[in-house]
Amino acid sequence: MANFVITIDGPAASGKSTVARLLAERLGASFLDTGAMYRAVTLAAIEACVDMSDEEKLLSVLNNRKFQFTVREGRMAVCIDGVDVTERIRRQEVTANARYVASAARLREKLVEMQREFAAREKKIVTEGRDQGTVAFADANIKFYLIADAAERAKRRQIELRAKGSSENLEQIQKAIEERDKSDEDRAVGPLKPAEDAIVVDTTNLSIEEVVEKLFCFVEENA
Repeated sequence: MANFVITIDGPAASGKSTVARLLAERLGASFLDTGAMYRAVTLAAIEACVDMSDEEKLLSVLNNRKFQFTVREGRMAVCIDGVDVTERIRRQEVTANARYVASAARLREKLVEMQREFAAREKKIVTEGRDQGTVAFADANIKFYLIADAAERAKRRQIELRAKGSSENLEQIQKAIEERDKSDEDRAVGPLKPAEDAIVVDTTNLSIEEVVEKLFCFVEENA
């Protein structure tokens, strides 16, 4: 296990991925993007034309393909069977189907093992997800949980999507986010919730830079 682990959990579009990456950069730590892991398995399943609701088939994809996760210039680089898919896992189709992998108990268990294996190779990590402080790294040194109003999160996601050429309206995006929240909170394995010892940070009215600064100062004072 890494000598120092910081977890950042939270719902979709709360800013955790960007904050985690930037905080890791400031701390000289490795950034573990767990969402990239779930997306990688999802992409492999889609390309294999697997029924996304069939856990056995999804598990077969995970067990029979070679997934490699490394840090490249501060970001998580992803390869499947030696092929770089770092950009392909960000496709909208992958985003829409990742929930099937995230809600499959045996896949989550296997992916948590992979997350811990990643951490074991690093001296210091900042990891983000939905169950990092509660399941994957329950003994983490410092745990954060980011929240934000659904309306604000929808605005953030719309900006991201427009930059990629998508034209989804705000109402559709917010509805999707709220449905994802419910799905994440209600699942039996690794449900979305703050760890009992997590520091909850409301990012609704904060810029990314302000959130990073807030977390960085806390780490500096408590490390």
